[in-house]
Amino acid sequence: MSSKETRVNETIRAASLRVIDENDRQLGVISRAEALRAAQDAGLDLVEVSPNADPPVARIIDWGKYRYQKDKQAQKSRSKAKTLDVKQMRFGMKISQHDMDVKLRKVNQFLDAGHKVRISVVYKGRELAHRELGYQHAERITAALGEGIVVDQKPEFAGRMLSFMIRKVAKNHAKTEDAQRSQETRQDN
Repeated sequence: MSSKETRVNETIRAASLRVIDENDRQLGVISRAEALRAAQDAGLDLVEVSPNADPPVARIIDWGKYRYQKDKQAQKSRSKAKTLDVKQMRFGMKISQHDMDVKLRKVNQFLDAGHKVRISVVYKGRELAHRELGYQHAERITAALGEGIVVDQKPEFAGRMLSFMIRKVAKNHAKTEDAQRSQETRQDN
C-alpha cells in the first residue's frame, strides 16, 4: 500500500478498529474516537495498516517514520527485482556455418545471463518464395542450441521475418525431464 492510499487520523472511515499501540501491544477493538484520543495522548498518529481486515487494523505510530520505512522497503524491493530483457539475434537464410556458430555462441551467452532471446530468420528478395526453408533453418538453430532451451513462442511469419522466442530451461525442470525420459526408455524395454 502506498502512502497515497494509507489513511491517517481523521481520514480513517471505519467505526471500530483493532488498535496496536507504539509498544506493539494490542489495545483490542475500540471505536475510532477512542483510538484517535489514544494516539493524541501518545503524541503520535493513528495509521490504518490493514484496511481490508475485519475490523480494520490501525497502529499508533509516527506517520513520517512509517512512511519513510515503507518507501525504503519499496525501493529495496525494486532494486532487487531482476529485469529480464529480450535480446534479439537475426539470421539470414544464406548464413555460413562459422557465422552461425558465432551467433549461436552469443545467443548462449544471453541465455546463460537469464535473458529470453528472440531469433529472427530474415528473408531477402526471392527467398520469400521458399518460406519452408526458413522453418527448417529455425529447426536447425534450436537443434544446435541443444536440449537446455525451451521454445516459448513457436516460429511465426511476419513481413519478411520468421521469428520465435527461446529461453533456458530451469535446472530443476531439466532434471525432471531427464528422469521422465529415462523412465520412459525403461518402460519401452
